[in-house]
Amino acid sequence: MSAVVLEPTGTLGPPTVRSLLEHGVAVLARSGISDPQVDAELLVGFVLGASRGQVQAMTITDKTLGVEDAVAISEAIERRAAREPLQHITGVAWFRNLELEVGPGVFVPRPETEFVAGLAIDSLRSIVIDPRREDGPIAVDLGTGSGAIALSLATEVPHAQVVAVENSSAAFVWTKQNFRRVDAPNARLVFIDLLDAVPELDGRVSVVVSNPPYIPAQAIPRDPEVRLFDPEHALYGGDDGLDVVRNVSRTGLRLLHSGGVLVIEHGESQGSEIRQLLDADGWHATATHRDLTGRDRATTALR
Repeated sequence: MSAVVLEPTGTLGPPTVRSLLEHGVAVLARSGISDPQVDAELLVGFVLGASRGQVQAMTITDKTLGVEDAVAISEAIERRAAREPLQHITGVAWFRNLELEVGPGVFVPRPETEFVAGLAIDSLRSIVIDPRREDGPIAVDLGTGSGAIALSLATEVPHAQVVAVENSSAAFVWTKQNFRRVDAPNARLVFIDLLDAVPELDGRVSVVVSNPPYIPAQAIPRDPEVRLFDPEHALYGGDDGLDVVRNVSRTGLRLLHSGGVLVIEHGESQGSEIRQLLDADGWHATATHRDLTGRDRATTALR
């Protein structure tokens, strides 16, 4: 006699993908998840080793599941309903063309940072290669975290040399894992404070990019996923949120050659203040850029 379990709908019978998915969507919606359908499909797919398309097909056919898979799906849904980041549950985060490993101790890369990476990539691609030189342009990612920006630069601009700098030991565990996972031969990782980063490259770098901590110390992030799970060292930038931005500015001035490009991610209300900061430090052509949602997301400047 086959085992039966109580489905979320309260009917007696074997669990199905459809019933668990519908239940999961309802639970996540009640917990305030912005797109419960997508998250529920991704969690079901994670447990079953299936894509979202395959999960949707299983829903149409009302595929039955074993008790072990049903329990695992329910547990994953409960964790997400508690606002644990989806990426912590699945262990991976998608960023541009990369699948990165993430978890406690490292900032989960966000879609808006893909826009920032794109600015740096476009700047790096625009550099005319001197045929008399064997090495390509150099880019440095200050505070690389998971390695998302640096590895995107390295894989999308393969003729460039990319250096990723990180100073958090908790994040560095994940950075090293992602560098092994992506295995970009033109990228290297350095554990050092950003103010002391790679002095051997002073005046030789074409692009410096950073997604620094920029939240003011007294501000409270709205999203529980950020407030409760992202590491504080990746969030808070001093009383006005710009302490690390000031360090990025100083280090960028040291590293970049004349005409080199600085790209800094920041909060939507910080563009004007960061432009003033950079102008005072001696940068040129400071400009703030809006992301695809229309929010100020990054400021660039020329050395």
